Amino acid sequence: MSQANDGKALETSVDGKSYARIPLRTRVVMPEDDLDAIITEYAKDAVQPGDLLFVTEKIVAITQGRSYRLDEIKPRKLALFLSKYVTRTPYGIGLGMPETMEMALRECGTPRILFASAVAAVTKAFGRRGDFYRIAGDKARAIDGPTKHTIPPYNEAVVLGPKDPDGVAARVKALIGGQAEVAVVDINDLGGNILGSTLDKDAERRLVKILGDNPLGQGLESTPLGIVRAV
Repeated sequence: MSQANDGKALETSVDGKSYARIPLRTRVVMPEDDLDAIITEYAKDAVQPGDLLFVTEKIVAITQGRSYRLDEIKPRKLALFLSKYVTRTPYGIGLGMPETMEMALRECGTPRILFASAVAAVTKAFGRRGDFYRIAGDKARAIDGPTKHTIPPYNEAVVLGPKDPDGVAARVKALIGGQAEVAVVDINDLGGNILGSTLDKDAERRLVKILGDNPLGQGLESTPLGIVRAV
């Protein structure tokens, strides 16, 4: 069995059951790569019947051509203004830079981002947080900006969320022979979301708990794939 990433535990317990979360290390995935080829090379032979293969949304999006160099993005004045009011965390820049906010405006539409910003400004004053992303939705939440720990060349890029994550999960499940369920996940050290999967909703909620401590890591681990296995 593979080793856990530094600072992460290999096993966790959820609802009285124990699970191993096995990171799969790959080379750096580039826009010209084919996702099916990456899965075949690094995951197909590692998966066992009854496993769950989870794939980070970032490599799905990158292989779909949804990665943009910072110098390709020209933020409008509204993006410059709104990004100033986004709370930055050590775990990711989110929409707290003009380039990521610009891509949110393009992805989600200006009216939705403005409405989410207005509501969040009011509710944050009363100590409530999270309303911006609840309103802006998964497309905004999945936008990934560069940090000092981001692997090059993505330390100078913005990566959007993946297209059709449910369809991707179904295709990958067939690719690995149907012997494991598949989920496309957006997980970081603050929490996570299942963007698409071959699971039912109860199983998706359980998976979020299983991956709650972000076993694939937040920085330079180069482990964009992982296996959940009951132990």
